[in-house]
Amino acid sequence: MARKNKSSKRTLLIISLIIILSMAFIYNSKMFEREPPQIFADETIYWNLKKPLNIKMRDESGFKRVLIQLSDGENSMTLFNEKHNTQDKELEFNITFPKKGFYSKKNQYTLSYEVIDHSFWNFFMGNKIIKESVIIADKQDPIVYVLANSYKITKGGVGVVVFKAEDANMHEAYIETNFGKRFKAVSFEKEGYYIALVSWPREQKNLLNAQIVVTDLAGNVARERIRYYLQDKNYKSSKIALSDTFLNNSIASLARDIDDDKTQDMSALEKFIFINDTLRKESVKTIESVTDNINYIPYFSLEPFYPLKNGAVVAGYGDFRIYEYNKEKVSESYHLGLDLASTAEANIVASNRGKVVFAGDNGIYGKTVIIDHGLGIYSLYGHCSSLLVQEADSVAAGQIIAKTGRTGFAFGDHLHFGIVIQGVEVRPEEWMDEKWMRDNLFEVINNAKSLINGEK
Repeated sequence: MARKNKSSKRTLLIISLIIILSMAFIYNSKMFEREPPQIFADETIYWNLKKPLNIKMRDESGFKRVLIQLSDGENSMTLFNEKHNTQDKELEFNITFPKKGFYSKKNQYTLSYEVIDHSFWNFFMGNKIIKESVIIADKQDPIVYVLANSYKITKGGVGVVVFKAEDANMHEAYIETNFGKRFKAVSFEKEGYYIALVSWPREQKNLLNAQIVVTDLAGNVARERIRYYLQDKNYKSSKIALSDTFLNNSIASLARDIDDDKTQDMSALEKFIFINDTLRKESVKTIESVTDNINYIPYFSLEPFYPLKNGAVVAGYGDFRIYEYNKEKVSESYHLGLDLASTAEANIVASNRGKVVFAGDNGIYGKTVIIDHGLGIYSLYGHCSSLLVQEADSVAAGQIIAKTGRTGFAFGDHLHFGIVIQGVEVRPEEWMDEKWMRDNLFEVINNAKSLINGEK
């Protein structure tokens, strides 16, 4: 009897163990996963009914059935009703608006999804999800037209444009150029009006082509070309022979100061190429990242920039430099600022109020201050010996912000002064010229304001 009870207990233990292991297997097995499928579709979708809607789905166990239906509240149509026998974790559907069999002129629809996965959960029935998206039909392109713009842009320089853009489902408005740069536009004066500055980079070989692009949430697009008179400009180009004395002394010392860890095992020539190519690109990227923005300031105004009292120009904007060693080209660069010098550690002044967006070391530019003046306009002050402001500081016109120096890729005490328009370094001379600023910036803005406020 005792043996029989012992055998029964053993059998019960084995059964219990099998049940526990089976439950553990079911709980942890991917075959019995319990998560419903994911449907990547917004609750509200704006659709121009031209381009297909892309709907993605994901599930860890694969898909058993997908049902997608379109309805206008009165009529409905099945777009997909497919059974799947696949372990693929992702499905993608390009949904087109039906051209036949679904006659509706409404501008709002419902897209419903019912999806069952390949899991053995729920008594082998799988996990199910039901979801709906509201479809707003919009086939109308936005309206866009230029209200006012600068007459001309000089290569390396800047122009402004004010335009009107309208759409019931507005998404964004920007300026697209033929060199891949998008200049952001910002709301101006009244709703539906926008302003942006556009620059023609010194490095570009082709003539500038700029057009306003306006998109809506449904994917409709409107374009309008901005008609600037383009004035080409010949900039200085020079060849500079690198001597061993210069490389072994000045460059070696500079490399130690700038980035000794990366350059200590390089030859003198490799150090120069690293500084002029690699480090220059990194420094330019830093400038682009902190200046690629635009803010409209209602009180926007600017005085000509005079950052250094009695400063003499020692290097111009746009100079193209080819560096040679033993009569072979080894590197090149564009000088995209204005070098000004007076006395050592001279005061650098902010000519206009603004907000400091960068104050620190920036590679070849050394200790640098960058100030945001609004409307995508930034002033840059490089090679400083000391900085007297910090990031996020508000500065007033006439405030001393730094002292000139020779930090970074510099071999004498001076200021590298630059103007940056949404990440593009442009001709500082224009922003030091009161007449240019009046004719090419403020008259255009004031004319646009008159037109906007004079419209009924």
